[in-house]
Amino acid sequence: MDEKRLPAGFERGTDGPKVIVTGVDGSDTSWRAAAYAAGLARRQNALLAIVYVQPYTPTGAALGVPVVGADDGVAEQLIAEIRESVERLRGIFEVRWEFHTFRGDPYNGLATAADDLKADAVVVGASERAGHRLVGSVAVRLVKAGKWPVTVVP
Repeated sequence: MDEKRLPAGFERGTDGPKVIVTGVDGSDTSWRAAAYAAGLARRQNALLAIVYVQPYTPTGAALGVPVVGADDGVAEQLIAEIRESVERLRGIFEVRWEFHTFRGDPYNGLATAADDLKADAVVVGASERAGHRLVGSVAVRLVKAGKWPVTVVP
């Protein structure tokens, strides 16, 4: 479109995402994804929704019972690390953020979060598990869902 013919009130570069969802689980790739998403959120003045999906134990899941595993403290540990980073960067790197915890499998938890929060984008870390090449990683499943732009950070 010719710049001379742009509609009145049009501003280049201001129609970015309003909500960016990123998944964290304590892995190196999830922290890199969160850092990348934080940079996007800062530049776009978007809300960064950091999501941890607490998995059910395999035994409970096999029985159809949502039993939480021994990692009950993981969410608290993750949010403590996030708050420490935010405090360390205060005044240098400001971003609006919130932390959400869901229970279940990571794909369904992130998809639910993205739907509930009306996410404009989802940022996840690449899977570090070799078996995901066969059954599909969370990132691949999110991309195949085709509901949001998905960025996979190595």
